[in-house]
Amino acid sequence: MKNKNIILYLLGLILFASCQDMFEPADENTRQEDAMKLESEYANGLLMYGYSSLPYMNSTQTDIATDDAVTNNLSSNYLNMATGTWAADNNPMSQWDACLGGIQYVNKFLSLAGEVKWTPSSDSKQMMFTDRLKGESFALRAILYLSLIQAHGGYADDGVLYGVPLFTEALDASTDFNMSRAPFSKCVAQIFEDCDSAMELLPMDYKNIDSIPQIPWKYNNRVVQAQVSGYNSVFGATQRNRISGRIAQVVKAQAALLAASPAFRAQSGVTSAQAAKLCGDVLRNNESKKIEGFFDPTGHLDWYASTYKNLIDAEVPEVIWRSDRSNDNTQEKEQFPPSLYGNGRVNPSQNLVDAFPMNNGLPITDPASGYDPQNPYANRDMRLSNTIIYNGLKFKSNNILTGVGMGYGKENGEFDDNLLKVARSTRTGYYLKKLLREDVSANPSSPSPQRHIYPRMRYTEIYLAYAEAVNDAWGPNVAPPDSVGNLTAYDVIKLIRDRAGIGKDEFGRDLAGGDIYLERIKNDKNLMTDLIRNERRLELCFENKRFWDLRRWQMPLNVAVKGMQVERIDPEDQNSALKYTIFDVENRDYDDSYQCYGPIPKAEVLKWSNLKQNKGWK
Repeated sequence: MKNKNIILYLLGLILFASCQDMFEPADENTRQEDAMKLESEYANGLLMYGYSSLPYMNSTQTDIATDDAVTNNLSSNYLNMATGTWAADNNPMSQWDACLGGIQYVNKFLSLAGEVKWTPSSDSKQMMFTDRLKGESFALRAILYLSLIQAHGGYADDGVLYGVPLFTEALDASTDFNMSRAPFSKCVAQIFEDCDSAMELLPMDYKNIDSIPQIPWKYNNRVVQAQVSGYNSVFGATQRNRISGRIAQVVKAQAALLAASPAFRAQSGVTSAQAAKLCGDVLRNNESKKIEGFFDPTGHLDWYASTYKNLIDAEVPEVIWRSDRSNDNTQEKEQFPPSLYGNGRVNPSQNLVDAFPMNNGLPITDPASGYDPQNPYANRDMRLSNTIIYNGLKFKSNNILTGVGMGYGKENGEFDDNLLKVARSTRTGYYLKKLLREDVSANPSSPSPQRHIYPRMRYTEIYLAYAEAVNDAWGPNVAPPDSVGNLTAYDVIKLIRDRAGIGKDEFGRDLAGGDIYLERIKNDKNLMTDLIRNERRLELCFENKRFWDLRRWQMPLNVAVKGMQVERIDPEDQNSALKYTIFDVENRDYDDSYQCYGPIPKAEVLKWSNLKQNKGWK
C-alpha cells in the first residue's frame, strides 16, 4: 500500500509538471505532504524522480547531427534536424520539459527534506541523511539548470544574453506562471551557488571509514554523537554512484567552461581564468591517481584499447561518474556491422577520420606528415583504430570489409558490411568501434549480453577543459597562479598525446623527433587553441559532446559530411590494389548566423508573454 501511495503522489506531480505545460498549476495536497514527513519513502520518491530527469544519454546519439558522423536510420530525428528541420517547435535537442520538470521535483523535495523523519535512530544519523539528500538535491538542480542554459541560453532581440526561468522554490497554485527568462549570468551564479551548497553537505567521495576521528566534527560534537556504522550507512561505499561532492565540483567547472566560451563569455560574468581555477580545483582533489600515473604512457595499450571494458567490473580512476550498469547487448545490436548481426547505426565521417593525426603528431594535411592517400590508415594515431572500424580492420576476429564489391567467396562477391550494400550498411565507409564490447554476441540465435556502463564524467574531459581555459587566459606555456602541479596547457596536451602513443611507433618505440607537431606549435596560442579543440574532438568523440562544443566555440555547423569509398582497381582480381576516393555523404543545413543558440519551445513562447525567444528563431 505504501508503494502505491508513493506512485500516486508521483503521478500527481507528473501531472503538475506535465509535458503539456511545465507551469500548469495544481491543487496542493496537504495530507500527502504530512504523510511524506512521516514516511521517508514518499519524499525519497521525489528525489528519485529528480535523478530520472538527468540529461545524460546512455548511447551515442547527437554526434550524428554533427560533422563527426551520420546514421543509416533515415527516420532519425537528429538526421532530420541536421538536414534542415530544426525549429522552435521541432527540437530534438530540447531539455525544456524534462529539466524544468525535474527542477520542480527537486524544489519540492528541498522544501520538505528538513522535516522528513529519515531514520528512527539517532539524531546524528537523521542529520547525516538530511545533509546528504539535500546536498544531492542542490547538485541535481545545478545539473538540470546547466543542461537548460546549454540547450536554450542565447541572445534575444534586445541584445541581452538570457538563460531560462529561474525558480528555487516549488511552484504551486499561487505562482505567477508567466515567468521571464533570467539573465544567463544569473543562471550561472545560481548553478555555482547550488554546487557550493552541495559540496558543503556531501563527502568528496562515498567511502567507508573505520574510526570515530574520521567522522566530520558536526556529526560528532558534544551534542551529536555519530557512530562509525551509522556514518558508513549514510556516506559509505554502498552509496557510490549517487551524486557526491566531487561530482558537484565537476558540474561547477563544466558550467564555468561553458560560460567562459566564445558564445557566452561577453555577458556570462565568467572569465577563462575563473574556469581554469575551477577545473584545477577538480584536478587538485583527484587524490586517487597522480598525474604521472593517470597519463600512463602505455595508455593506448590499456585505456583506449579496452573500449571501456575495464570499466565494467571495477571502478577506474579515469571515470568520475557513470551511468548505472546494464546487462544487455543493445549497443552492439545497434552498432555492430551487419555481418555481426548489427544495424550499423552510427557511421563515423571521413571528417573525423581526417582529424586523427599521423603517429608523429603531424596533421595529415602537412606535406611532411608521411600521409599516403592510397594507404590512408598506415602510421596513424593509434586512437583511430581503437575508435573507428575502417576497411580491412579486424574486429571480433573478422576482417570488416567496408568497400564496394568486396568479399571472400560469397556468391555475389560482396558482404553486407560493404558501403551502402543494404539498409544496415555504412553510408560513410566506417563503423563505430568505441564503447562496444567485442565479447558480446548480437546473433539472435545465440545472444551473449555483457555488462555495460556509459561514462557521464571522466577526468580526461576536465584536463582538456583546464587546458582550454588556461590557454585562453594565459597562453600555452604559462601555469596559472596556484596551478595543479604547475601544469600549463602545453603540459596537459603533451600528457594526453603521450598516453595516446603520439610520437611512438606501433610497438611503443620512440620516433625520431617525438611529437613533431606539438613541439612546433607550442608557443602559438591560436594554433594551440585549434589543437586543444581537436584533441577534445578525438578523446570525447561519440560521447555526445561535439554538438555542444561546436556551438559554444561558435564554429561552423554547416560542414558537409564526407565518406570514403574503397574499391579494387581491378574488380575481378581479389588481390588487386585498392583505390580510395573521398565522396560527399550528407550536407548539413544549419544557419550559423543564429543556431549556435538553441530555441525556447515555440508553444511556451506563444503561451507566456514574458518568455523572450532567442534571436532568429520563429
